[in-house]
Amino acid sequence: MAEAEETEIVESPTVAAQLVAGLLGRGETVATAESLTGGLLSGAITAAAGASSVYVGGVVTYATRAKEELLAVPAELVVEEGVVSAACAESMARGVRRLLGTVYGVSTTGVAGPDTQDGKAVGTVYIGLATAAGSWSVELHLDGDRSRIREATVEAALAELLRALG
Repeated sequence: MAEAEETEIVESPTVAAQLVAGLLGRGETVATAESLTGGLLSGAITAAAGASSVYVGGVVTYATRAKEELLAVPAELVVEEGVVSAACAESMARGVRRLLGTVYGVSTTGVAGPDTQDGKAVGTVYIGLATAAGSWSVELHLDGDRSRIREATVEAALAELLRALG
């Protein structure tokens, strides 16, 4: 009987692993503020080895009241722009960055479905990012069911944060 050959399995690093490695290399930290992803983003980051050195923590602010009370999202902003907006995403990212004292703050807000929210279609998502230099957001229009929209949001947030590292 012939011996089986050993096959080396080489896995490509996940985006989360690349992000954690990038933050480690720079000595920088990140915090998350999640709405529609409900903790999936923080779960993805903490699944990567070394995350404890760069991931300070996160908050799930599913309710509007939580966004206002924990992240200092202004009530006027919620009334004028809505919670599914670029302005809210940026405010959430700034709020969690300030709350946890990190270099980066990243947030997710949007409509995972099955129903529209505040006139926004299912799949409308905003990712907010904040640094000492300022804040910005990315608007996405995603397809799929609730689970797929949430997963795609996490993937996009990780990619956007990795892009921000340069």
